[in-house]
Amino acid sequence: MKIGIVGYGVYVPKYRITVEEIAKVWGEEAHRIRDGLVIHEKAVPNKDEDTATFSVEAARNALRMAGIQGKEIGAVFVGSESHPYAVKPTASMVCSAIGAKESTASDMEFACKAGTVAIQCCMGLVKGGYIKYGFGIGADSAQGRPGDALEYTAGAGAAAFLIGGNKQEIIAEIEGTYSYTTDTPDFWRREHQEFPSHGGRFTGEPAYFKHVIAATKGLLAKMNRTVEDYDYFVFHQPNGKFPKLAAGMLKVDEAKIRDGLVTPCIGNTYSAASLIGLAAVLDKAKPGEKILVTSFGSGAGSDSFSIVVKEPILEKRKNAIPLKKYIENKEYLGYGQYTVHKNLLKGL
Repeated sequence: MKIGIVGYGVYVPKYRITVEEIAKVWGEEAHRIRDGLVIHEKAVPNKDEDTATFSVEAARNALRMAGIQGKEIGAVFVGSESHPYAVKPTASMVCSAIGAKESTASDMEFACKAGTVAIQCCMGLVKGGYIKYGFGIGADSAQGRPGDALEYTAGAGAAAFLIGGNKQEIIAEIEGTYSYTTDTPDFWRREHQEFPSHGGRFTGEPAYFKHVIAATKGLLAKMNRTVEDYDYFVFHQPNGKFPKLAAGMLKVDEAKIRDGLVTPCIGNTYSAASLIGLAAVLDKAKPGEKILVTSFGSGAGSDSFSIVVKEPILEKRKNAIPLKKYIENKEYLGYGQYTVHKNLLKGL
């Protein structure tokens, strides 16, 4: 039985704040931040938006593309590290909003790779014949303490992938998946803490690069392929610099990561980051082309997927809302407006 993507949808808020606007508040040199992180601006939620509203919009877009009714969905899993409630699932709100009331539903947490875990869960349920379709969603309204390095990159957005097993409906077959996980505390946020903490340089070498490289190499070995066999690569993108460095370590031509690298213009959308990058590639990929996607979640782990694009994508893409539309539709905020949108001014 073939398993794959039968529809996908994204959502990115229209509001943006530039690196320059944040840097001038903290007396930083904007060019140093911009060049060091390879990021220019990030998406900011509206005052009435959160992970739940992002997830609903992305899921509705995916259903529209697939031409499927919500009542046909058998599972909804939402991966995020910014669920609006500590105890109350985001997934149940998505089920209700899209009419998927006869679904199993749950929230996932694994830092920035919870969305890819959600997809793996859907793959298993579809493969086992328990459900016909399942939603794997990655969504975040990422947190960053004011003045911290994370404030320059922590963006907002969602991506929803509808997983199914009908060969005639699959727009991109998931040929295989491979995961690599260790206990590496590079980034964390305890219960009741509002902002996360991170290990600075520790986030790179023993965390991000170790897991992304290991998972990617593990998948290549499992599939008995080399990097030359793939047309596109999408790596988790906490900034615009790390994916390029990972590509260099794997001897991947930088041109192969270009289409999926969207963090420089919308920020790090955490659980949605690698999935929005995948959506950007699927917006233009041709049938027969191969995509390798590797997520990363602090704590730490990575999931890799081998994907081959199928013929039905050409017709279904006519009903899709491309990521480009969300990227180009933007309105800039000053830092004062940004603090209100992010609810950083307490007592109001």
